[in-house]
This record gives sequence, structure tokens and C-alpha cells, in this order.
Amino acid sequence: MDDLLLRRVRPGLGGELADVRVTDGRVASITEPGSAGFAARIVDGHGGTLLPGLVDAHVHVVQWATSRRRIPLEAARSAGETVELLLAHLLATPSQPAELVVGAGFRDALWPDKPHKELLQRALPGRAVALFSADLHTLWLSPAALKLIGREHPTGVLLENDCMSATAELPTAAVDVQDQWVAEAVRAAAARGVTQIVDYEYADTVTDWLRRLERGTPAARVSCVIARYLLDQAIERGHRTDDVLPGSGGLLTVGPFKLFVDGSLNTRTAYCHDPYPGGDSLGLLELPPAELVPLMRRASDHGLLPAVHAIGDQANKIALDAFEEVGCPGRIEHAQLLSPADVPRFAALGVVAAVQPAHQPDDRDVADRHWTGRTARAFPYRSLLETGARLELGSDAPVAPLDPWDGIASAISRTDDDRPPWHPEQSIPFADALAAASGGRRGVAVGDVADLMVTAADPASLSPQDLRRLPVTATILGGHVTHQS
Repeated sequence: MDDLLLRRVRPGLGGELADVRVTDGRVASITEPGSAGFAARIVDGHGGTLLPGLVDAHVHVVQWATSRRRIPLEAARSAGETVELLLAHLLATPSQPAELVVGAGFRDALWPDKPHKELLQRALPGRAVALFSADLHTLWLSPAALKLIGREHPTGVLLENDCMSATAELPTAAVDVQDQWVAEAVRAAAARGVTQIVDYEYADTVTDWLRRLERGTPAARVSCVIARYLLDQAIERGHRTDDVLPGSGGLLTVGPFKLFVDGSLNTRTAYCHDPYPGGDSLGLLELPPAELVPLMRRASDHGLLPAVHAIGDQANKIALDAFEEVGCPGRIEHAQLLSPADVPRFAALGVVAAVQPAHQPDDRDVADRHWTGRTARAFPYRSLLETGARLELGSDAPVAPLDPWDGIASAISRTDDDRPPWHPEQSIPFADALAAASGGRRGVAVGDVADLMVTAADPASLSPQDLRRLPVTATILGGHVTHQS
């Protein structure tokens, strides 16, 4: 018998002190503290709060693991300042690799100037430079980087499909090195209480995670999302959403089938009913209904639930219309701007609203400029919750850090700095935010799968800023400790 005894923990928010026994991967008993009994392993919770483990419902895991090693550009307020940050970093760390200089995190939607390949050429003549925007929908390349992947482009600023295809062609670290980075990143997530991630990497995630499993047990369960270009292969393999992958010990499952309807807010390609200021552009429609519906129907007919990327209000309407026409459940990823009439349709159609609350404080200024007059219905978490929609929280890492506490804090406070909350009427209660970040679980009971965490304090009593710094005492995955402070 494989058992674990968690001593001096408080099960659930506001819980009383108890001892909790885990046997064969499930919660076996919750008893008075100090109860007699032997266990193969004992963890002292020091009076901390025992809660369900956290689930990050949207991660690009290789990009997140890689971004932790890229030059940070989040602070740049212009294209020129981006180049200055890049040069300052290179001067401070001269051991950068010679083939390709990589930076990430810039947000150009509010810049007074425009990125251009010649800016990079003047700063670093002949060097291959690739800079990723924070939302991963823009890639800014130097002339040498364009040459490296055999492309020509008038500005070197690639958007959407061009960005993603070029990203796939850039040189990367060896597979074994990437796998090591991924393992480290998942362990870091476990240290924040994470017991499951949903991997939206644009790759054969099933094959990649089975390979990683051979090299070592991951510190979290992984749902392996199916990319659009792999639909036929997934069907041939017999994959169905939520199936456990053979030989994974229950740690790996088949995820949903990912499709894009539009682009992003920061790139001004989110597809909207109203044009962006200063022109007549509505954004970018990646998949019109005539293409979207057949893809969703084929996937659904073979047991693969659609996960549809939709950010603009028109894109969300198209996605919801498609779910209604196909008649299948599924997910809409992001749901950042919604028409009032579309909000109740999530619950009515059984469509999960998979949202990333940390994006709201990051994007508030961009939304104020480019969605002027519409921001009362942007990131509408309370409206969705009140109409009965199921919310699931994610980070979209590396767009935001893989730390659910940051997302929870943003969902309840609608800010992450000293500015007042942005549209506070759309904040949601802490208990609902925690449940949405825990796969829907709201407490710990006998019989539960032992994917658990112990926090040093009861998070319900903390301010949003303290939530972001909350120490996690221990994380347990199926009864096995993946993190202990």
C-alpha cells in the first residue's frame, strides 16, 4: 500500500486543523490532528491550508520554457527603446549565442514608432535577431534572420500565420535540451501548486510528451492539445479528447482540437464588429464559417472536442454560431470581447469560457485605445459567471507567467499595480476564481484524486498582491510529492 500522511493541514478555505491520509492516489481519510497511524511518507503542513491542485488551462509549454531564457523586452515603450534594451542586455551578457539573438515580450500597440528590420540591422549589423511580441502573434526579424530562414519581407515584421510559420523555421535548441528546459519549467509550476497543464504548443504534443515521459516523470499531468494540421493523424491514431495515453500512468491525456478564428488585440488582428480607430480594418478572420464548421464537425464526430481561439466580438459570435450549428460542446479560448447577446450563449451551448485573467491588466491600455467605447464588455468574467458559464483559468504562458495565483489575483482585483481596478464590475469572487483555476474543484473530500497543494496561509484571507506572493508549502500529484518547501 502506497500511503501519504499530511499532518496539521486545514482542508478547504477556512478549514479546521486535521490530518489527511492519502492511499493509492486518493484521499482516504480526514481525521482529528494527531491521530494514530503509520504512513510510508509524512508531510507536515504546519497549519497550512489544503486545497485542490491548480490547473493552468492554457500553456504553450516549449515556448514558455524557452522564453525563460530569452532577452526580456516587456519594459520597452517604443521600437527604439526595444533596441536599446536589446543592446544593453547583450553588453551585460556577452556570451550570447552567435547564430541567433532572441528577445521576447514587446508590446507595440501603443508605440509612437514602428518596428522595422532596418532598426535591428543598424543596431546589430549582420546579426540574426528574432524578437517575439508578448502575445506571440508578431515576430520582428532582422535581415540576417530573414535570410537564415530563406525569406524576404519588406519590414521584417511578420504577423499571425506568417509569424507562426517563421517561428517554426527558426533555429532551436536540441530536443534533449528543450526537454530539460520543459521539465524545469513544469517543476517551477509545481512549486506554485500546479498539478495539471493543458499544452497548446503548435506541435505533435502527444509524441513529444510520450518522449519526455521516457526521460522522467513530469511534475504535473498534461493534456496534449491537437493542432489543426494533425487532425487526420489524431483520427488515425484513434485519439479522443480526455483519453488517457497508454503507458503514461494516467499522467498524459488527449486534449481538445485547436482552431483559430482570429488574431489578437495587441496585433490589432482580433476580429471585431467595429473597425479599429483610424481606418476600416475589422481585424483578421482566420477561419470563416464555411471552413470552421466542417473542421469542428469532423473533429467532434471522432471524439475530439474543439477549442476555438476567439478574441474579438465578431470572432466569438462566429465561434458560438459554429458550436450551435455542429451541436457539440467544447471551449472558446480567450473570449476577450463579447457582444451582450453572446454572453449567455456559452452556458446555453455548453461551451467553456477558457480565459486568462492576467491579460486584462496587461491589455487595459491597449483596449482603451483600440476598443474605445466597448471596454465595458471586455474580459467580462462576472457576466459569464452570472449567466452560468463554466470558467477555466489559464495563463497562455509565455504571454503571461505560468502562475495561476497571478491570474486569480487579476480576476478578483482587475488590476496588478497601483492603478484603480479596470471595470471592477467584471471582477469575480475569490472562491469562484480559485475553483476556475482548480479544474472546477471547490474543496477536498474523501475519495478525491490526491492532486493537492498546501498553502502557507488561507488564501481567502489575503489581498490580491499577497496572493501573488503566497508561499506553497507542498504540492502533491496523485499522492506523490512534487514540491515541498
